[in-house]
Amino acid sequence: MSHAAPTNDSAGGYALSFNNLQVTFETAGPDVHAVKGLSLAVKPGEVVALVGESGSGKSVTSTAAMGLLPENANVSGVAKVGNVNVVGLEAGKMRKMRATDIAMVFQEPMTALNPVLTIERQLTEALELHGIAYGKEATARAVELLTLVGIPDPAKRIKQYPHQFSGGQRQRIVIAMAISCDPKVIIADEPTTALDVTVQAEILDLLRELKDRLNTGILLITHNMGVVADMADQVAVMFQGNLVETGTVEQVMLHPQHEYTQRLLSAVPKLSPVVIDANAAHAEQTASAGRELVLEAKDLVLEYDMRGTKFRAVQGVSFDVAKGEVLGIVGESGSGKSTVAKAVIGLLPVAEGTLSVQGHNLPKLSPREARKVRKSIGVIFQDPAASLNPRFPIGECITEPMVVHKEGTKASRIQRAMELLDAVKLPRSVVNRYPHELSGGQRQRVCIARALTMNPELLIADEPTSALDVSVQAVVLEMLQDLQRDFNFACLFVSHDLAVVDMLADYVVVMQSGRAVEQGKVKTVLHAPQHDYTRRLLAAAPVPDPHEQAVRREAWRTLNATR
Repeated sequence: MSHAAPTNDSAGGYALSFNNLQVTFETAGPDVHAVKGLSLAVKPGEVVALVGESGSGKSVTSTAAMGLLPENANVSGVAKVGNVNVVGLEAGKMRKMRATDIAMVFQEPMTALNPVLTIERQLTEALELHGIAYGKEATARAVELLTLVGIPDPAKRIKQYPHQFSGGQRQRIVIAMAISCDPKVIIADEPTTALDVTVQAEILDLLRELKDRLNTGILLITHNMGVVADMADQVAVMFQGNLVETGTVEQVMLHPQHEYTQRLLSAVPKLSPVVIDANAAHAEQTASAGRELVLEAKDLVLEYDMRGTKFRAVQGVSFDVAKGEVLGIVGESGSGKSTVAKAVIGLLPVAEGTLSVQGHNLPKLSPREARKVRKSIGVIFQDPAASLNPRFPIGECITEPMVVHKEGTKASRIQRAMELLDAVKLPRSVVNRYPHELSGGQRQRVCIARALTMNPELLIADEPTSALDVSVQAVVLEMLQDLQRDFNFACLFVSHDLAVVDMLADYVVVMQSGRAVEQGKVKTVLHAPQHDYTRRLLAAAPVPDPHEQAVRREAWRTLNATR
């Protein structure tokens, strides 16, 4: 097959190529062999998707190409950017190549951006560093880049800081930084993980357009099979450091040979196409009496104070969740879905309306009373890397809520941590390891364990599986269903993955620009949507079949064109 191992004489035609790449990490215990003899090539203007689970060696491969592996890594073999082998390349030369020859779009935009510098400073930095543009010219180029990646009102917003942008907008800024110096190859490491489907569709369109315009090779590292079907020309599947299957996107997605690839594809949550009688919606409202409400919002208004000016993030939203139920909140970045979650946790005051947890209206409570009520709320955040204290071992991360609420003894806390590690299917041995020693999927399980520490009545899950690969996501979602059955908590599930909401939630609220545009039972809303925006969201969700995805992509473009 032409794509496997590039021979040395043909390597000139590749934007990025690996030949027998081996990466081993020295650790306190036995050495970890992360990449075992990988050979792969990316041509200019081509997208090669590298898929596999957390810990399969995908990100280590890309980090090797960027020359960013830590001190304890031993690398052998060849990783060529254009014609330059970057394995063992001296630091100064490698630094010159970054951004101009090879650039990276990282998975977590908030950790890839510097929180204390304006977007302007961060975009102009690379341009000035590589001598491409200076001063006003660099700023003009930065505004142009933001326009290119679809940030509205770029001349004004360039003066803002990363936290003032939504997750999707931050990822666009990271892409703008990556393309600022016209690199020959872009490594996109889970570039759409934390994005909702319409933004994801736009970002994939953006990457595709940029790739064609700049003839850039893209190594796309992802676990989203829909994204693979949508974007990739070639697919390489990694498992435990080995490449187990490579081929064209049609071969691998439609006729997977290796059982691991088959397993990955079968784990993808799918939206079930059902059309329901529109009159069914009225019957279900009355049938749901006798529910034990845990969370209730009425005409909720939430505002951010932006240096004296009020910004309304949520306007007049009402919903409720009862014991044993899951309410999904879906919408785009900036639609206000995470803002609702923040208000429930107490990270944002309620401007108007009521927000009640177990009958207690949060805005009316004193801080001490509110704290008592919040003891019964567990939270799983979107970004596991940012929500675990890097200086705490896993055991302490999990039992932190017990310490905060002064519960239990040291021994009983450790016992609780062990039980929860069992519940989230992690080996008990991780109790003394640190967050950076775990993969993203494992970290997220730790976050779920921590959320359950206090036996919550209400679980707030803000995009809990967005950073996980499909098979891990399938396990985590199944686990959440099991845990909910065991603990019978109410769950507010904020997500942009409609297939996940379809699988997990009983009810759904679709939000757009701070308002609820459609809400009701999942069966009704996601299978027979009434609102144009819901239809657009559904059309934007990628499916793991390249042919079907091409049709859906066209439908999505048509829906967008008629807006």
